[in-house]
Amino acid sequence: MPAPRHIPVVIIGAGPSGLLLGQLLYKAGIDNIILERKSADYVLSRIRAGVLEQVTMDLLHEAGAAEHMDRDGLPHHGIELLFEGKRHRIDLHGLTGGKSVMVYGQTEVTRDLMRVRAAEGLTTVYEAANVQPLEFDSEQPTVRYEHDGQVHEIRCDFIAGCDGFHGVCRASIPEDRIRHFEKVYPFGWLGLMSDTPPVSDELIYVNSPRGFALCSQRSHTRSRYYLQVPLTDKVEAWSDDAFWEELKRRLDPEARARLVTGPSIEKSIAPLRSYVAEPMRFGRMFLAGDAAHIVPPTGAKGLNLAASDVGFLSRAFIDYYKNKSAHGIDHYSEQCLHRVWKAERFSWWMTSLMHNFPEEGAFHTKVQEAELDYVVNSRAASTSLAENYVGLPMR
Repeated sequence: MPAPRHIPVVIIGAGPSGLLLGQLLYKAGIDNIILERKSADYVLSRIRAGVLEQVTMDLLHEAGAAEHMDRDGLPHHGIELLFEGKRHRIDLHGLTGGKSVMVYGQTEVTRDLMRVRAAEGLTTVYEAANVQPLEFDSEQPTVRYEHDGQVHEIRCDFIAGCDGFHGVCRASIPEDRIRHFEKVYPFGWLGLMSDTPPVSDELIYVNSPRGFALCSQRSHTRSRYYLQVPLTDKVEAWSDDAFWEELKRRLDPEARARLVTGPSIEKSIAPLRSYVAEPMRFGRMFLAGDAAHIVPPTGAKGLNLAASDVGFLSRAFIDYYKNKSAHGIDHYSEQCLHRVWKAERFSWWMTSLMHNFPEEGAFHTKVQEAELDYVVNSRAASTSLAENYVGLPMR
């Protein structure tokens, strides 16, 4: 085994949260290395979120990775709620004092961050096997991994666990030191991506008697659609034609007439869950993004929460190295969780509002209808939805 080397921050996970953290630290002059168990191609193949809050956009600018987003992203000033056969627009821009969101795929965010990291000659080790965060309760943690047939060891000041829900970082924490909060939903999202023009300029969230649907997009020529399906469904059982026919049944007549169908370029089923781990700091190891929390995608919060975690963590590390202050480190978990639980609440609320819950019976359906009517006809309720959708500020 080569002699251990010292790098101030070891980041485990090369998804968007790990890459963003690495770039923010580099910009502040803090050396770091990223370890990723999968290949770069595999990381880029994961189809995920596509709606960015202002906080996320600001952090990408700070990281020097916003050029393509600024050029190709689609600013959105509103969303539409479709229920009882009619669409109702929520004016995000007008209700929040001029805020909006950006439609720009997570795959593109990841590619942009990879590109700027490579341009700076920074080290990302892909296909790092058997990564182990060790001694993270000590003053000098160690990370051990295997690569190209050799065992490597890095001594560091801090470990950032950005390795996702199934990663090694959270799994390394003794169970008596961590609390888990979870809600599993009784359905999934069947998603289809196609090179077809979007059915609408803005996202359409659909509550229909046949189940939830979402009409989203990645560009002016690429669309992303979702259907609520039972957890027992298999993606192989859904032909493209069957998907399009079911989507049409859940849309209003105008959207149905405008819908352009075509062959899928990706199709998958994702289960929905809400999950939070507390705390998010363990000695000198910090959890960020999906390693610490999962939200159902209804509220478009997953990538954005990961970005705000990284924003808090990068500021904490910068404060530590530049000002010799541990304040940000000591309060990292508290700061993140304050924002995380608000996003969890909103995502749970949106999921509860827009999906079918047959097991809840007719009373639940009537309450949903009353809530939707209130949301679109009350400025206060519309404002609450808009404020949460565009993203709450980092405090």
